[in-house]
Amino acid sequence: MKLLLTLALSLAAFAAQAQAYPDRPVKLIVPFAAGGSSDTVSRIIAQKLTASMGQTFVVENKPGAGGNIGGDLVAKSAPDGYTLLFAAGSAAINVSLYSTMPFHPLKDLDPVIHICNVTGILVAHPSVPVKTVQEFIQLAKDKPGTMNFASAGAGTVIHLAGELFKLKSGVQMTHVPYKGSGPAMMDLIGGQVQVMFANMPGTLQHVKVGRLKVLGVTSSKRSPLLPDVPTIAESGIDGYEAQTWFGVFAPAGTPKDIVAKLNAEFNKALSAPELTEHLRLEGAEAIGGTPEEFRTFVRGEIDRWAPVVKAAGVKAN
Repeated sequence: MKLLLTLALSLAAFAAQAQAYPDRPVKLIVPFAAGGSSDTVSRIIAQKLTASMGQTFVVENKPGAGGNIGGDLVAKSAPDGYTLLFAAGSAAINVSLYSTMPFHPLKDLDPVIHICNVTGILVAHPSVPVKTVQEFIQLAKDKPGTMNFASAGAGTVIHLAGELFKLKSGVQMTHVPYKGSGPAMMDLIGGQVQVMFANMPGTLQHVKVGRLKVLGVTSSKRSPLLPDVPTIAESGIDGYEAQTWFGVFAPAGTPKDIVAKLNAEFNKALSAPELTEHLRLEGAEAIGGTPEEFRTFVRGEIDRWAPVVKAAGVKAN
C-alpha cells in the first residue's frame, strides 16, 4: 500500500511538473557557430516557441567537433526540458566517424521532433572558372590538388557530401573544416576556399547578390527555388544524393509528459503557414511528427551514412 501511495505521489509530481513546464527560459543549444543554416532555422523556430509557450527559448551556439561539443553538453544536462539540442545530420554521421563518441544520439538523448529536411547546393567562389558540375570536375582533374572544399566541421553532412562527391566523381579535393557553416561561408566568399556543399538556408542570399555561384543541387530532385539548376545526379554523378536535416533532442530521461508537450508545441509551430513558407523560402521542408518517428528516422540515417564514412576512409579524433 505504501509503495502504491509513493508511486501515485510520484506520478502526480511528474504530471504537475509537465503542466507547469516551462516556468523559466529554455536553452536551445545549436552545436555550430552563429550565422550558419542550423543557426538560421533554430532562431525562426525559437521565436515561435517563445510566443506559444510564454517563456523565452534562448538559442546558444556551442560549436566544435562536428556538433559533438554542443551535443555532449545537452546529453550531460539535467533531464528537465530546460536544455534542448537543435541537432543536424552530423548527429547520425558522427557515430561512425569518431572512434570514441562522448555520447550516443539515441542512447544519451531523447528524440523530440524532426524539424525539417534541408536542400543542399554546390556553390563556388565567382573566381572559379566554371558554370556546371561537369566543368568543375574537369577543372579539378586538370589541376589536381588545387581545389579545397569548406565544411561546417568534420562529420557534418556538408563534409560527407563532399566526400561522396569525391568517391563518385573521382576528383581530388582537400577538405577544410570549420566550426559551423557561418565561418566556412565567410572564407568561401573571401576566396580562401573554392567550393562548398552548402545548405540553402543562409546561402541563397549570397547567391542572389553574386557573392557565390551555384553549380548543382545535392538532393535527389531539383529545388523549386532554383528550377534551372540541375541536381548533381542529373549532371552525370549517378546516384548522388546528400541532404541534411534538423531536429530537436532532450537529455535522456526527460519526463515523457514534457517531451510530449514540447513535441505538440513544435508541431503546432511547424504547421503555421507563415513558418512553413519561411522555411520553404530558405530551402527547407517542414517535417514534424512524433518522437518515435524521429527516432526511427535517425536510426536509418546512422545506417545510411556508415558505409559512406567507411568507403571514404574518413575518421575524426
